[in-house]
Amino acid sequence: MTDGNVDMSRRAFLGAAAGGAAVAATSGTAAAQTEEPDFGGHIDGIDGGYEDLRGQSEVTIEVGAEGNGGNLAFSPAGVWIDVGTTVTWEWTGEGGGHNVVASEGASLDSGAAVSEAGSTYEYTFEEGDAGITKYHCVPHEALGMLGAVAVGGDVPTVTTGGGGGSNLPQVPDSAKSLGVATTFAMVATLGLAYFFMKYGGDYDVQD
Repeated sequence: MTDGNVDMSRRAFLGAAAGGAAVAATSGTAAAQTEEPDFGGHIDGIDGGYEDLRGQSEVTIEVGAEGNGGNLAFSPAGVWIDVGTTVTWEWTGEGGGHNVVASEGASLDSGAAVSEAGSTYEYTFEEGDAGITKYHCVPHEALGMLGAVAVGGDVPTVTTGGGGGSNLPQVPDSAKSLGVATTFAMVATLGLAYFFMKYGGDYDVQD
């Protein structure tokens, strides 16, 4: 093989490798996107976070967790659960008296505000509670002590992450896995091909 052909082969390899990297980057972006319930802005900008807790029959939410300028948060503030899941709100004993009262959805009402650590309030979300439930702590609602529960699979959702917001189409998990596997196989094959081209021997035609 002449030097010119070697250079051309190297350029072809580098071009193919760059293409593989682009595919990998695209797959990574798609994989980074996640689907979350659309709580209608109820918990936007507050502390407490969000967790997808589907698959769990029992879930605990802290009442009086650190956040919102004190111990004035539910943690997690937003959850996604299955129908039939029992949620237990457990008081930390911090931040004064708190309670759990629904503003929309299931009929959550823990009663008067309490401050004793270890106090609990339980509610099992049944079929009739499917959808989005929004709630708050009455004494600290204005300070951002808000929460929300998404129940079941038929809830409004938004796509987050991946740098693309909710306007990008979602990629099924099976397609993501296939893309990653294909990219890996392609890069590995190109690597072996380049190795053999460079070190596999002299393929010049003999006179």
